[in-house]
Amino acid sequence: MNAQTTASGSTPAHRPAAYGGLYAELFEKEPAVLEVVSAGRLTPVGARPPIRAYLAQLWNRRHFLWAEARAKVTSGTRETLLGQAWLVVKPIMEGVAYYLIFGMLLSGSAGIENFLGYLVIGVFLFQFATQCVTGGARSIQSGRNLIRAFTFPRASLPISVVLRGVLNLVPTLAAMFLILLTLPEQERWTGAALLFPVVLALQTLFVTGLALLLARLTSMVPDLNQLIGVAMRFWLYGSAVFFSIERFEKYPWIVGLMEANPMYMVLDAARDCLLYGTVPAVSTWVGLSAWALGTLAVGFVFFWKGEETYGRA
Repeated sequence: MNAQTTASGSTPAHRPAAYGGLYAELFEKEPAVLEVVSAGRLTPVGARPPIRAYLAQLWNRRHFLWAEARAKVTSGTRETLLGQAWLVVKPIMEGVAYYLIFGMLLSGSAGIENFLGYLVIGVFLFQFATQCVTGGARSIQSGRNLIRAFTFPRASLPISVVLRGVLNLVPTLAAMFLILLTLPEQERWTGAALLFPVVLALQTLFVTGLALLLARLTSMVPDLNQLIGVAMRFWLYGSAVFFSIERFEKYPWIVGLMEANPMYMVLDAARDCLLYGTVPAVSTWVGLSAWALGTLAVGFVFFWKGEETYGRA
């Protein structure tokens, strides 16, 4: 048989004029199964899909993200003696340290009703934000090998960090409520406490957006990871975790900056709901909702635009 014809003796019209010797040999052995694929139907591996398709990919992987977050929660403390108890012990120890330093030595409790409850809520909820933000910022770098090995929406990595933070928060919140119930200073439980889950949901949306934003920034400039810890410390001091904002009433510009701080809004709303039995002010709800939804939208779009760059360095 002539090498230029098929089994039926006809020359295939779709075959290019020149191919390498290996392809020519394969073509002649299996002429019926080899076809030229249109390059127009191929897409680069890791290419950024449209944002709607990207959201759909994330939604389709929701069960995997949840399972992966649960697995890492249990494995993260497996090698320690206390195991998951550290999720509760660590914030309690930090709360005791802040109480001794700021509540007793520096008289930071002056003018604060139920200071112990005030401090417990501040420490526990701020630690949740810290875990999500710092872990989300490092998620792309720590998941670089996974990015290079598999094709998946890269936003899964910082979102998974936030999911782990939420799972870690469950025993932490149980301990927080137990502490509030056993404190000598009685909190006032009213229907306002039912609004606390809404405050927590808005905080979760906010830290998710921040994790996405920082994940891309640190993938571009890894040195930012060294500054995030310092920035979180300043943020802690600016969120009135262990002192009252009223001590700065002589400096209106400081009060204004702190009141615009989203974490101050979170802590202030949570304390109103759980300690003081009052519904947070409308301005707090509006400000916190704007921060949460705005940060999530900006962070998600900013992260999505860099989808093709992750894991290349």
